[in-house]
Amino acid sequence: MTIGFASRVAVPTCALCAAGLLVLAPAAAATGTGVDPGPRATPAAASLLYRPGTHVRPHRGTPAVPDLSARSWLIADARTGEVLAAHDAHRRLPPASTLKTLFALTVLPALPSGIRHRVGAEELEDVGPGSSLVGVAENRTYRVADLWNGVFLSSGNDAVRVLAGLTGGWRDTAERMQAKARSLGARDTRVTSPDGYDAPGQVSSAFDLAVFGRAGLRNPEFARYCALREARFPGRDGDSYGIVNTNRLLTGADGVAPYRGLIGIKNGYTSDAGNTLVAAARRGGRTLVATVMNPRSDDGYAVYEETRSLLDWGFAAAGRVDPVGSLDALRTGPLRGPEAESAAVPVARRQDGPGRPVSWTIAGAALLGGAGTALFLRLRWGPVPAG
Repeated sequence: MTIGFASRVAVPTCALCAAGLLVLAPAAAATGTGVDPGPRATPAAASLLYRPGTHVRPHRGTPAVPDLSARSWLIADARTGEVLAAHDAHRRLPPASTLKTLFALTVLPALPSGIRHRVGAEELEDVGPGSSLVGVAENRTYRVADLWNGVFLSSGNDAVRVLAGLTGGWRDTAERMQAKARSLGARDTRVTSPDGYDAPGQVSSAFDLAVFGRAGLRNPEFARYCALREARFPGRDGDSYGIVNTNRLLTGADGVAPYRGLIGIKNGYTSDAGNTLVAAARRGGRTLVATVMNPRSDDGYAVYEETRSLLDWGFAAAGRVDPVGSLDALRTGPLRGPEAESAAVPVARRQDGPGRPVSWTIAGAALLGGAGTALFLRLRWGPVPAG
């Protein structure tokens, strides 16, 4: 391990739809405030994080950074973007389903949660063998909100396929995810399969995944979905069944103790990636975001325990270390929305008159044009169905 001791000098730290349609979306109504004016750091501030090894700049008496088995990890302050410590932060590794954080950042703003869609058989044909599934079935109608529950809780690649199809298709979604990553300053990420399924050349990094997680917390819908411990998913004949978040640090399942103050975000696993996790927790008015990629421990739940150790250290060390970099270092655009204040963030609904929220139905497809992407929707005004 290489640890850098420093003086007390701090280190500086194609869109969907016509704008008129997006203004009507619940997500847009919920995220219209709190715009970060732009990056406050320069690429030079991130240079230390490109060097191999562990980087931390502690003050005297700061607790020692934990010794983790993960191939790559990072912990940062979600409000400021300052990186408190990291190990091989820009090492490019398969991300598994943590890539769904970028998928959600890209697609959530384009699809109002009340849209109802009947799934055709062709939409599920290319789901990869061995994929995690929530149970989306052909010829069944789902709300977009149901499908997002399937993405965040069950890591359902079937739900990702349907949502991607509703916003332009698989290839277009991957291209827009790539563009979104670049705008956030995530330069290590290469998107081939939007669901995180193992694919040649598909990589991300602890740095990039922390960037995605931090940005997600500023979207109230993302924050709400990633904090859900359980939900109901539509089944046969109008019935539903329970689904539970696979993030054991959130739920406390399988003998993994839940982490106090955890906001959530996303876990993942594939044979190539091993276990990956992006997690955020809030204590004492401070929110930290941590990424742990591919622990080499024989313990299948090591990703949770190593993340626990990293978050514990971060809360103990915050204010007692100088930053070793910034999540804003390479960002080119504004970071929108306020930091999430709790694990359960309400989602605002736009009302059409007294007590009548907007609901939507799909009338067309997202078409990629030379000047950008347009999503053609037909509005159906009426109550959003319960469930």
